[in-house]
Amino acid sequence: MNIQLPSLDRAPDQKAAAAALDVLRSWAVSASPEEIAQLDPAIARLLGGGASNSYPDLSRHYPQGFVADEAYRATLPDLQNGPASLIRGAKQHIQHVGISNFRLPLRFHTRDNGDLTLETSVTGTVSLEADKKGINMSRIMRSFYAHAERTFSFEVIEAALDDYKSDLDSFDARIQMRFSFPMKVDSLRSGLAGYQYYDIALELVETAGTRKKIMHLDYVYSSTCPCSLELSEHARSQRGQLATPHSQRSVARISVALDPDAPCLWFEDLIDACRRAVPTETQVMVKREDEQAFAELNAANPIFVEDAVRLFCAELQADQRIGDFRVVASHQESLHSHDAVSLLVEGETFAAESLDPRLFASLIHAG
Repeated sequence: MNIQLPSLDRAPDQKAAAAALDVLRSWAVSASPEEIAQLDPAIARLLGGGASNSYPDLSRHYPQGFVADEAYRATLPDLQNGPASLIRGAKQHIQHVGISNFRLPLRFHTRDNGDLTLETSVTGTVSLEADKKGINMSRIMRSFYAHAERTFSFEVIEAALDDYKSDLDSFDARIQMRFSFPMKVDSLRSGLAGYQYYDIALELVETAGTRKKIMHLDYVYSSTCPCSLELSEHARSQRGQLATPHSQRSVARISVALDPDAPCLWFEDLIDACRRAVPTETQVMVKREDEQAFAELNAANPIFVEDAVRLFCAELQADQRIGDFRVVASHQESLHSHDAVSLLVEGETFAAESLDPRLFASLIHAG
């Protein structure tokens, strides 16, 4: 006699699964949370909101009126200020840790026009000892907001650094503030005027109890190749052949350490020094007579990149308010598919055997 049995490995359909779930829920009504967990902790998610579910029923509504008082705040976890046992990786001293590109509007003194409010990008960092887990980054921001209504100068930056250095119990600290500084510039011949914008950064660095005040400026100019100029003139005079020398937009990043006992070095003072060194600054408002004048100005001041850094150097050396300095220049060639670059350093502040691999590539004027 043959007996037909249903296939034991046949996949159950939805009806069979629903029946099994009903059996499981019936069992869970009298089972303890421990018994449910022992069978399979994942079962709790299948049982719905009944008493057998050991996971707490959490509110899904935002508590608009809840107030975090001092007692409640004291209960909040604080992993960054936890014990050394929480440190991941090597228990090593970190030179700088903090925030970058924290932006806010700040007022700055100018030499000629009173105060200007400029959007400013702030980088604030402190050192971290080897046995400390981390820092409270929001304290850096709070320190800046405490001084944000004041007109900023290096004295105000020092006060902000003192605050967050004290709050974070750190030995070394750094503040860098970047902004775009507008300055009205006259055209060469037409009498027009327009605003030139200069990328400037102020930096205050404290290391081992010693503070340094540093100003950075990107100066954008045109550089006409002296060799190309001479070759073009040779073609004109010897063969009657029209030829034009190549010139290109160029950028110099000037970094100067300020003498703490010297009078103020205004942003405009450093810009004027760059103009004296290399007068072929790119133009803002231009009519035909200005374009012709600019061509004549370039012809009167042809420079290789080596000439440029030495010309800037001479102006910086002549200013008693400036201590150590660095000049990085990039002539973004119209002849070659590569750039011509140069770096000149005076003093120990900016001396370095290794350079950021992207240093010269960062000398780009976005316009």
